[in-house]
Amino acid sequence: MSQIDSRLANRILIGLGVGALAGSLVLLMGAFAPGLVKLARELSTAVLDPFGQIFLRMLFFVVIPLIFASLVIGVVQLGRLSDLGPLAGKTFSLFALNMIIGVALGLLMMNILEPGAQLDAQTQARLTAEYGSAAESYVQRRGEQPAMSFALLVDMLMPRNLLGAFVGNDRNILGEVLPLILFALLVGAAGTQLAPERRESLQRAMETVAELMTRIVHFALRLAPYAVPALIFSVIVKAGFEILIALGLFVLGCLAVMALHLFGTFSAWLKLGTRRKPRDFFKAVAPVLVTAFSTSSSSATLPASIATARESLGVRSSVAGFVLPLGATMNMSGTALYEGCVVLFVAQVFGVDLSLTQQLTLLTLSVLSAVAVAGIPGGSLPLIAGLLMTFGIPPEGIGIVLGADRILDMARTVVNVGADLVTAVVIEDRTRT
Repeated sequence: MSQIDSRLANRILIGLGVGALAGSLVLLMGAFAPGLVKLARELSTAVLDPFGQIFLRMLFFVVIPLIFASLVIGVVQLGRLSDLGPLAGKTFSLFALNMIIGVALGLLMMNILEPGAQLDAQTQARLTAEYGSAAESYVQRRGEQPAMSFALLVDMLMPRNLLGAFVGNDRNILGEVLPLILFALLVGAAGTQLAPERRESLQRAMETVAELMTRIVHFALRLAPYAVPALIFSVIVKAGFEILIALGLFVLGCLAVMALHLFGTFSAWLKLGTRRKPRDFFKAVAPVLVTAFSTSSSSATLPASIATARESLGVRSSVAGFVLPLGATMNMSGTALYEGCVVLFVAQVFGVDLSLTQQLTLLTLSVLSAVAVAGIPGGSLPLIAGLLMTFGIPPEGIGIVLGADRILDMARTVVNVGADLVTAVVIEDRTRT
């Protein structure tokens, strides 16, 4: 993360504190002057919420083109799929397993801890009424939805009208993202079969789209230091102190499960896939993990990762040069974990109950969207919004967690980089002759 981005993130975090403090003061003073809380709620509805919507809807604008372009790039840049070889197969398999396990741990934690369920039913109903009818209409339609079947899965993945799945179709709960992801993967796979010059042209075109969408995200983020305090102030005066308790539990739960994934799952990989001791491994990579935490960027940490893999871990240059750069753009274990947690947390806040089947769908979408967001600064925000909309959850719920995103961004970058290094070590020991 650049110095400018770091300052912006710190301003967003400060904005969260200012908004939370102001909202808390209004609630405390409201005990003596009830009219003050009513006035604050009216101000929030008339001014603060619409201002926050400017920020949020700039993010919503880029959901479809950003997911599509990023996924196409991720597939096309691999080159011809038949030429990747066994090294790539093992690498991608470990990438996928790391992300799947990470999301599964995150969802398990969220189901056990249920931080978003700290709000009572009356508060949940008030939030739903204030921030949109998507959750309410979703809950009402749940009884109308047919049971999951192979035919229904085909309809969700491959609608008869692809554009209709993206535009104005609020009856298809899973219609917005699933067909888009499948279509992007098909376009990317077809792109790998093009002649080299045409494949490069396709990749450049998609990179241009992704860059344009990223710049729009950056425009939105410039509003974040002002929009975040407005949004958090609004939600506090409307939901009370319970939302702060829920947010605190969410942050602590995310940090705990990220630590479990980093030191638990990756230690298991080291014991099962290598003869290395986890303690020695983490001691060797500690400087890299500190760099990842301080920069919040897998790409900025990449040179240190490659140097440490070669010099301290004994990974061959050919393996480190393939696995680590690819991992910095595709192996987003911490990001996938976080996205799944955010969606389930906001669902709990708005009283949306996701079934086991829907949570398995969320796991898959979190992994795919994490790959799509790789290397795009701030790109996770619109993708998380897309996931929320997919399950009929008001995407405005992003505003609840955005201010706390700074510390969680640093933590999930550590997990991302740790996953890359573990993968490189396992590949090294498994392919060495």
